[in-house]
Amino acid sequence: MKPPVAKRIPHPHELHGDVREDDYYWLKDRNNPEVIEYVEEENRYFEEIMRPLEEQAEQIYESMVDRVPDSEVKVPVQHGPYFYYSRLDKDKQYPIYARKRAASREFLPEAPEEVVLDLNELAKDSDYLSVTVQRISSNHNCLAYLENRDGTDRYTIHVKDLETDELLPDRIPDVFLYGSMEWSRCGDYIFYITVDENQRPYRLWRHRLGSEVNNDELVFEEKDETFTLFVSKSQSGKFIFVYSHSKTSSEIRMLDADAPLSPWQLLDARRDGILYDVEHWEDDLFILTNEEALNFQLLRCPLNDLESRVKVIEHSEERYLQAIYPFQDMLLVAGRENGLTQVWKIQDGELERFEWEEPLYTVAVLSDQSYEATEVLLQYESLLTPKTTFGLNLVTGEKHRLQVAPVSGEYDRSSYRQEQLWAEAEDGVNVPMTAVYREGAFDDGPAPLILYGYGSYGANSDPHFDPYRLPLLDKGVVFVTAQVRGGSEMGRSWYEDGKMQKKRNTFTDFIAAAKYLIEQDYTTPNQMAARGGSAGGLLVGAVANMAGELFKVIVPAVPFVDVVTTMLDTTIPLTTLEWDEWGNPQDREDYFYMKSYSPYDNVEAKDYPHMYITTGLNDPRVGYWEPAKWVARMRALKTDDNVIVLKTNMGAGHFGKSGRFNHLKEAAECYAFILDKLGATAELPISNPR
Repeated sequence: MKPPVAKRIPHPHELHGDVREDDYYWLKDRNNPEVIEYVEEENRYFEEIMRPLEEQAEQIYESMVDRVPDSEVKVPVQHGPYFYYSRLDKDKQYPIYARKRAASREFLPEAPEEVVLDLNELAKDSDYLSVTVQRISSNHNCLAYLENRDGTDRYTIHVKDLETDELLPDRIPDVFLYGSMEWSRCGDYIFYITVDENQRPYRLWRHRLGSEVNNDELVFEEKDETFTLFVSKSQSGKFIFVYSHSKTSSEIRMLDADAPLSPWQLLDARRDGILYDVEHWEDDLFILTNEEALNFQLLRCPLNDLESRVKVIEHSEERYLQAIYPFQDMLLVAGRENGLTQVWKIQDGELERFEWEEPLYTVAVLSDQSYEATEVLLQYESLLTPKTTFGLNLVTGEKHRLQVAPVSGEYDRSSYRQEQLWAEAEDGVNVPMTAVYREGAFDDGPAPLILYGYGSYGANSDPHFDPYRLPLLDKGVVFVTAQVRGGSEMGRSWYEDGKMQKKRNTFTDFIAAAKYLIEQDYTTPNQMAARGGSAGGLLVGAVANMAGELFKVIVPAVPFVDVVTTMLDTTIPLTTLEWDEWGNPQDREDYFYMKSYSPYDNVEAKDYPHMYITTGLNDPRVGYWEPAKWVARMRALKTDDNVIVLKTNMGAGHFGKSGRFNHLKEAAECYAFILDKLGATAELPISNPR
């Protein structure tokens, strides 16, 4: 079967005196039957290309399923008289959320389980299910949760009576997928945030339980289209905060959670370039802010004097403060130092860091813990260590291991290696990488290698344990993550140096990482694949144009590849919110800078690697038409015989199919394609480390 050929319809765009010919602009119209036919033709071509790899994909899938534990139970978190947790049984697609009533953790084994929400029951007769935010009322009688069944960012609030196990008639549509729902402390009111026609969270409402949704009161509307709204409750439960937030500025309003009808109080009005976060501890508010502090500093503000600010923790160029976790007996701070996540306690006005045994790790304070907790749960993992939950005694400061996530099948961590590597970027900056591989991977020389990157929005790519990666490691595949600029791995400046007019650093950092791996004999261009999703899809898409010769195969998932066109279209969700990340093409300088790297605008008549590209027809974040147009243009111009496939999930959005086994099935297909192109199919014999 020959690859599909999209017809070309001239559609010139002119801006700043520059004419951009966009022959595939017509693919944006999903109401055009020809568009759907073209997308489905691409899916048929995908199936034809993948047919010879079905057996290999099935073998990979089965090896991943073999790694699924019989049961995965999260460590219960105490709230009032209950301990809440989730469990995931081996034969289930989705988790079950449950609770036990017990006086303390030692009595949990004997306590009967109450199922709070079984997502497997909800998913019956549905091809797609996403449940994100869950909130328990303060009296523990009701659960409010967000549900979506089409892959968009429009969710619906449902309220379940936990005493009768029945859904209440309260059903609220068009709610944002996260940070959008909180109970008042009395349990009679729910505050929630709805989205506009572009799926921007912008309105805060107050709903009285049992009343008609049409009578809900609009509390606040964010009219600036570059800002979004989020709502959260303080760790103490005493206050509800609503955040107006852009990429560069924030503004917070506060409400007494015991007085849901009282007016909201503005803390600090928005100022350009000033970000801040707030929490409550004892008689004070604690504020993290970047004002005169790039990596943020911690301030204290007495509740009886909101104009006052007292410095608690000074700014440091080596330490990036990101979150505050107040508990009755201790104030914890989370952030980054030495390129790794860190957790500190405040001791005598100083930050005291918790130490860990491995040189590479990720550690975090588990969310939604009780303010009154005397034992705080910390989650730790590395490339070699499964997720491990520690209990931190807030009285003694000692921590002890509560649980290690089970790994099904044989796993001897001594047979694997993790490393931190550094590549020199073209401007002399050292770019960190993390690598994991099976011992013996390099016995016969350079190895097949998958290089992953993201590098946008300040998001981090930290070391994590993935049991489903083990079958690939056992085949001798090396996994490397390039922590390129645009993330925050090395502090806030790492993010600032990878956005707007410095965005190309993200791509050149990734290229430098690939060259380092080749020069150091970790791999060769014929044995290396590049992977990235969403903004990471932009990364590997730009690299395909800039240095495609370094890779045998490139895998962009839901890739943001038509940067200029998308950022010009304010009817597309997220566009106006992203101007502080990428720039606004209405500005001449931003326009030409974006155009210089946008993958779609830089396709040339040259050789490209094999490509495995995925998208979702209902994706509200990166429209399906972006990869569809990009593939059509590459097919028309490329000069090689390499394979390009485009798989469109016709009933899903940005995150692909729902359900654990569906995710594994998709991953196995992708790995089968990669391994086939890299020639990595045999199992690796146990041998000596590098």
